[in-house]
Amino acid sequence: MSDFISARGIKRCVSYLVVGGWALFSVFFVVWVVLASLKRNRELFGSPLSIPTSPQWGNFVKTWVNNRFGDYFINSLLVTSVSVIAILIVAVPAAYVLSRGRFRGREALSSFFAFGMGVPFPLLFVPLFVMMASMRLADTLTGLTIVYVALSIPFTIYVLEGFFSSLPSELESAAIIDGCSDVQVFRHVMLPLAGPGVATVAILNFVGLWNEYQLSLVLINSPENRTLSLGIYSLITSMQYSGGDWASLFAGVTIVMVPTLILFVILSEKMISGITMGGVK
Repeated sequence: MSDFISARGIKRCVSYLVVGGWALFSVFFVVWVVLASLKRNRELFGSPLSIPTSPQWGNFVKTWVNNRFGDYFINSLLVTSVSVIAILIVAVPAAYVLSRGRFRGREALSSFFAFGMGVPFPLLFVPLFVMMASMRLADTLTGLTIVYVALSIPFTIYVLEGFFSSLPSELESAAIIDGCSDVQVFRHVMLPLAGPGVATVAILNFVGLWNEYQLSLVLINSPENRTLSLGIYSLITSMQYSGGDWASLFAGVTIVMVPTLILFVILSEKMISGITMGGVK
């Protein structure tokens, strides 16, 4: 028994060390990028691990204005926010019906959405571009938003099915006995209970779409329609001809990171509770 406890304790300590080490590495990386964005290029290469002697806030102004990251930020915020809202409007009721409903073809339909998660995005580049071009939606934020919504729905439905399946059916039956319709049961009983799960998929979709690069690179050509990920790419490309303004590049990376970090700090508790709830079947 003591050998089992000691082996179990060793495994737990190793797990804590691995997770703690990864967390420290992530925090170090984020802090280093922020500090690097506040340095001059000479200081950045001369002492990369030091704290900036005189913070260069002008790096952010230069990146935001001269490199048009202000426009890219608005584009990313608009596309990502609208996409997440549209995804939830479509996926939440669909996941509820697939998880709680009893009708012919339900399992096949659930398997179809699960299959959609396994389709690699690169296989869709050519057909998506041809389709968007035929509908005159290529190189538009509207077309990019539609593609984001369509490709994110399978994952969202698959995850939310687990959340709705974990909810007690007794509450649903009690609401029906009290005279609630199916829509009222969903809206007033089940949806509030699934709030942590909805918040979880909203965060995951927001972070994934905020940092998405491949689809936007294929569908967006005009500089005025670029997202932040394309802005970082264009900044890296321009550095090949301008001598390499690494401080501005790190300022751009910081601008990309800040919204997701704020989102995690504000909604981390709901996300953790949602993941825990979804794991209980």
